[in-house]
Amino acid sequence: MSGAAAKLAKDRATADGVGTPKNPVKYLNQDFEELRAQCLASKTLFKDDEFPACPSALGYKDLGPNSPKTQGIVWKRPTEICDNPQFIVDGATRGDICQGALGDCWLLAAIASLTLDQDILSRVVPENQSFQKNYAGIFHYQFWQYGEWVDVVVDDRLPTKDGHLLFVHSAEGNEFWGALLEKAYAKLNGSYEALTGGTTIEGFEDFTGGISEVYDLKKAPADLYEIIQKALKAESLLGCSIDITNAYDTEAITSRKLVKGHAYSVTGAEEVVYKGQTVQLIRVRNPWGEVEWNGPWSDEAPEWNYIDPKVKAALDKQSDDGEFWMAFSDFIKEYSRLEICNLSPDTLTSKEQHKWNITLFNGSWVRGSTAGGCQNYPATFWTNPQFQIKLEEADHDHDGSSKDPCCTLIVGLLQKNRRRQRKIGEDLLSIGFALYKVPKEAQDKTDVHLRNDFFQTNLSAARSDTYINMREVSKRMKLPIGDYLIVPSTFEPFKNGDFCLRVFSEKAAKSLEVGEVVKANPYEPQISDQDVSADFKNIFQKMAGDKGEINAKDIQAILNKLLARRTDLKSTGFTLVTCREMVSLMDMDGTGTLSLVEFRTLWMKIQKYLDIFSKADTDKSGTMDAHEMRTALYNAGFNVNNKIQQSIAQRYASRDLTVNFDAFIACMTRLETLFKIFKLLDKDGSGHIDLTVPEWLCATLV
Repeated sequence: MSGAAAKLAKDRATADGVGTPKNPVKYLNQDFEELRAQCLASKTLFKDDEFPACPSALGYKDLGPNSPKTQGIVWKRPTEICDNPQFIVDGATRGDICQGALGDCWLLAAIASLTLDQDILSRVVPENQSFQKNYAGIFHYQFWQYGEWVDVVVDDRLPTKDGHLLFVHSAEGNEFWGALLEKAYAKLNGSYEALTGGTTIEGFEDFTGGISEVYDLKKAPADLYEIIQKALKAESLLGCSIDITNAYDTEAITSRKLVKGHAYSVTGAEEVVYKGQTVQLIRVRNPWGEVEWNGPWSDEAPEWNYIDPKVKAALDKQSDDGEFWMAFSDFIKEYSRLEICNLSPDTLTSKEQHKWNITLFNGSWVRGSTAGGCQNYPATFWTNPQFQIKLEEADHDHDGSSKDPCCTLIVGLLQKNRRRQRKIGEDLLSIGFALYKVPKEAQDKTDVHLRNDFFQTNLSAARSDTYINMREVSKRMKLPIGDYLIVPSTFEPFKNGDFCLRVFSEKAAKSLEVGEVVKANPYEPQISDQDVSADFKNIFQKMAGDKGEINAKDIQAILNKLLARRTDLKSTGFTLVTCREMVSLMDMDGTGTLSLVEFRTLWMKIQKYLDIFSKADTDKSGTMDAHEMRTALYNAGFNVNNKIQQSIAQRYASRDLTVNFDAFIACMTRLETLFKIFKLLDKDGSGHIDLTVPEWLCATLV
């Protein structure tokens, strides 16, 4: 219950605008300004109890408490490490980021790239932080996390060995913004060790909120140059690299003066007329600024003598030290991969109209309800979360004919918090997604969760590439105008995980989560005393005696006697708690007992639910599979959303993800009761009720 309440509180905070760049979430409810003011007032240095300077902050295995690698580590503040510590000296530069004894070079490459864009850097590294003015041993950084910005506070106690920083450090030794950024990111992910291994793209995304694409240049799409031009126009971050085949290749320099295994930036793409032919050029930056391409179109190459001098002067003016031009055809041959991080509108500072439109969904895969696996598992695939997007406006420069306009979009599926879960043995899941054209009867409807028969008879319109265990899987695609269903999934079913699904589109896309409508129309038999047979009356009177009413214990006794005769049902018998809920559901006069008509109505409901249960039990095992609860609920008259489905599976399914008959009846009874209570309290039919604490407790403790 506490987890559900926390999620509800978070959803409401998001609706109120918390999590935007201007109003980031205070991570672990720590407010930087308040904490710093308290420390300054008390003349003490901040100690972070949420990420204490102790072995657990270092790691859990290779950097665990008893690991040889952690012996001799001493936590020190910068004022104890050097005489004149500085936060940033003469601006942040790549030289401020030197790797230590942690395998997080992917993160450091992303941090180094930050130094090339002051606007983005100042968001991640808030200004007005210093070891001189208002120093209180506390610093803070801002990161994008799965759809929201968070502000992370850290103290400045850093792990050292033999008097030197163990992890990130600056070349000069007295600049600490990089080391403290690494600590804040470690806190966000649970420990320093959790940062081991990753891709630069992951860092890019957490520093910008952008969505990334990765291209293998050996399999480059025909329109890659146009994609690059569009990305540069939209202020995206572009990086490229040359793969290494062995350890000796690391930082090795090719005959054309390109460095293997080294992160380059792509900063320009222009077409020039050369000897009567149009040539595509691309501008690349080496952050080192020392080693540059010496092939065609390099700084002193003869090709420049054969183009318009004004064009040459303009392109020369655009290049700084460390930047060079090369033919796009050579770029494809020499480099191995291209990474593009497409920035979100709230990251961009330009007012140019080349910004992406964003649609964002958050969801979960939960065993037994919404963790359906990929299309290889047709029995469960349809139970995955489903999301609709409506593409109504084509790109302004679409490729199709006027009768078949197309829309460019990038879909990214991002799995959440997997680094934090490494310490409990969890790692990245293999994930992917598929898009389907929505049939007309399901368009604009949030209560139509497409079922197994749809996926059995319809091919996907687009899909991600091979399922892979990466934090994010993304795909750029062009689709005709229309309505599409996106189904994100893990490769195998029954894998728990939280995810964030994003759609970046050139034009605005309308969106809705399928299955968000919550409503109930359960079976309500209308009977009177005359409708009850003589045999049923006799059975009831034997139980009721002179009272003329039966209580929960009486109901338990008779129902369990009847259940014991059913060989087609697996049941341990109805519990007294369930029978009390049955009484609460049917008791119209508040006596805590049931009359003849009330009990007859209850019996007819149970018969109806028995019929639904038997149809769901397709293998005649006496139980139903948990993922079939969605169909059973629908047949019983209940439309509930994914979160409620997940709660039902967690509460009523057994460990083997099956639901027996008494658990099913308990669920149906509970749902009916809750809907009935809400309807009684929602007097104006608005779909909203206000309750005091006593009213809330009375309503839920039924």
